[in-house]
Amino acid sequence: MILNFQGKKALVLGGSCDLALTLAAAMMAAGIFPLLTFRSEEGREKIDARLSPLGGKYGAAYLDFGDRDSLTSLLAQGGDEIDFVVDFAQGDFEGYVAAAAEARVYQYFNDNVSFRAELLKKVARIMLKRGKGRFVFISSVAAGRTNPGQGFYAAAKLASEALYRNLGLELGRKGITAVTLRPGYIRAGRGKAYLEAHGEEALHLVPTRRFLTEGEVAETILFLLSESAAGFNATELTMDGGMTACK
Repeated sequence: MILNFQGKKALVLGGSCDLALTLAAAMMAAGIFPLLTFRSEEGREKIDARLSPLGGKYGAAYLDFGDRDSLTSLLAQGGDEIDFVVDFAQGDFEGYVAAAAEARVYQYFNDNVSFRAELLKKVARIMLKRGKGRFVFISSVAAGRTNPGQGFYAAAKLASEALYRNLGLELGRKGITAVTLRPGYIRAGRGKAYLEAHGEEALHLVPTRRFLTEGEVAETILFLLSESAAGFNATELTMDGGMTACK
C-alpha cells in the first residue's frame, strides 16, 4: 500500500523513546520531517545517535512536561507548520492509591494531564490557522486493564485519551482529527524489562502468543497519520493481539 500524507512536518512528543525513534526513521523514509522532543541531554544524544546516520532530516527540541517555558520555546522553534502530532510522552509513577504521597500525585497529574491539555490547545490553534492537522496519542492497554500499582498511570492515560477524543469531536469539521492507539506488550522501552522478567507469564495472556515489535507499531502509527486512515477520528484503537478481549 502506498501511503499519502496531508502534511510534511510532525511534532513527536517523548521523542527519545525507542518506539518514537523507530517511527521517526519511518517518517523520514516517507518524506515527513519529525521534530522530536527530549527532556535531558541523554535523550538528545540518543536521538542524534539513532537518526543522524540516516541523513539528518529531523529536528530535536527540549520539552519538559510541566515546564511552561520549555513549551513556549518549543512552539517558537516549531513555527506555524505542524501538520501532525504523535504523543508518546508519559511520566513514570507506580504506587498504590492508598499509599501514594499527595504531593507526588498532584505533580503527576499536573505534568501529564494539565500540561498536556495546554500543549494540545496551543498546537490545535496552530493547526486551525492551516485548516488541517492530525493527532495520534499513544496510550496503553493499561488504560482499560490495569495491574496493581498502575492506577495513576492508567488514570492519566484515560484523561489524556478524553482530551484527544474531544479534539476530534470539536475540530473534525475544520479538518483536524485525532485518534488514540492502545498498544499491548512491546519489547521496547519500559515494557522490555518487564517482559524479560515475566515474558512467559505475559505471553500466555496474548491469544496470538507473540508480542508486538517496534517496527509493526511504528508502521501502524504511520498508517494512522496517512490519508488512508482519515476515517478514524475521536476513537481508541487497541493493538494487543487480543489480550484485552480475554477474561
